Amino acid sequence: CWMSHTFQVTKLPSGFESISSSQNCPIAAMADDERRFYAVQFHPEVMHTPKGNEILKNFLYKICELNGDWKMSSFVEESINEIRKKVGNKKVLCALSGGVDSSVAATLLHKAVGDQLICIFVDHGLLRKGEPDQVEEVFNKQFNVNLIRVNAQDRFLDRLKGVTDPETKRKIIGEEFIRVFEDEAKKIGHVDFLVQGTIYPDVIESGTADAAVIKSHHNVGGLPDYVDFEEIIEPLRDLFKDEVRKAGIELGLPESMVWRQPFPGPGLGIRIIGEITKERLDILRETDFIFREEIAKAGLMRDINQYFTVLTNMRSVGVMGDERTYDYTLALRAVTTTDFMTADWARLPYDLLERVSNRIINEVGHINRIVYDITSKPPATIEWE
Repeated sequence: CWMSHTFQVTKLPSGFESISSSQNCPIAAMADDERRFYAVQFHPEVMHTPKGNEILKNFLYKICELNGDWKMSSFVEESINEIRKKVGNKKVLCALSGGVDSSVAATLLHKAVGDQLICIFVDHGLLRKGEPDQVEEVFNKQFNVNLIRVNAQDRFLDRLKGVTDPETKRKIIGEEFIRVFEDEAKKIGHVDFLVQGTIYPDVIESGTADAAVIKSHHNVGGLPDYVDFEEIIEPLRDLFKDEVRKAGIELGLPESMVWRQPFPGPGLGIRIIGEITKERLDILRETDFIFREEIAKAGLMRDINQYFTVLTNMRSVGVMGDERTYDYTLALRAVTTTDFMTADWARLPYDLLERVSNRIINEVGHINRIVYDITSKPPATIEWE
C-alpha cells in the first residue's frame, strides 16, 4: 500500500481491531464490525496501492450498500442544468487556455448557455510551440465558439522581469491573467460570471483551511483578493484528471484534444527555473517540442501520462566542436499516474532518451547537458515549480 507520511496509529480505539499491518506501520487498517466503522492508514485511491480500487469498491458497495449507477453522463447533464439555473440570461466569460481542463469547462458551458458564453484566450507568451494558433483554429472554426484572442506576451514578461521565486511567479501570472480578463470584460460590457477549468488536484495542492499549500494554482490560490465578477464558476472542481477526460469524451470533444498533454495554468513560466525571459522561453519551447515529438514517434503517448522539459538555471562546462561551452542544463520529466495526486517516474527506453538528448543538443542552442528526473510524487511534485 502507498504511505506518503510518517504518522501512524499506535493504540487501537475502543471496539476496533487491527486488520492489516506493514513493516513500519503496526495498524495499517482497523475495523469495528459491530458499528460498521473502518479506517485505513494509507492511500487506497492511488495507482501505487495494489487492489486499492477493490478496497474502495468493497467499502462503497458491500458496506455502504450503494448501487454504483452514477455515470459521467449524469455529471454532464446535472452540471448543464445547474449552470443554466445559476446563469439565467446573464453573460459568462470563460478563461480558455486550450488545455484539457479549460477546454472541457468551455464546452460544458457552451452546451449550457450557448451564445451567452464568451471565451477569452490569453496568449501570455508562456504557451508551447504552435499552441496559440491551434487553440484559435479548434474553438473558432470547429466549435463555432465566440472566442477572443488577446496577445499579452509583453505585458506578462514585463511583470515577470527579474522574478525568480516560484510562488511569486505563480501569483503574478494568476493576477495578471485576471486583470486581462477584467480589461476585456470592460470592452465587451457587463459580464456576470467567470469560468475556470479548476480541477480537484488544483484545489488540494493550493491548500484548504486544514491543509498546507503545496503550490498555488493561478485558478485557485493565485487569484487576487479582488475579482471584478459576480461569481466564479468552476464546473470541474470536484473531478480528477481522468474524470475530466471522460467528461470531454461525453461532451463530444475530439480525442486529440481530450488526450492532450496536461499543461499548468502558469504555462512554461513554471518550467523555467529562475527568471523568465523571451530567450529562455524560446529555448524551452523547442526542447519541449522535440521531447513530445519523440514520445509520439515511439508510440508512448497514452502510456506516459505527463512529460515535458524543464530549463534549469544551472550552467555547466561542456565541449562542442572542440570548443569550451558554458550553457544550461535541461531536465526531462516523464511520469505515469491516474489521478495526478501521486505519480511514478516513467521508465523510458534508453534509445529514446538518447534520441531526445542528441536532437536537443544538436538542434537547440545554449544547452550542453541533459538530465532525466527519476523522482516520484511524493516526495517531488510533477512540475518542478
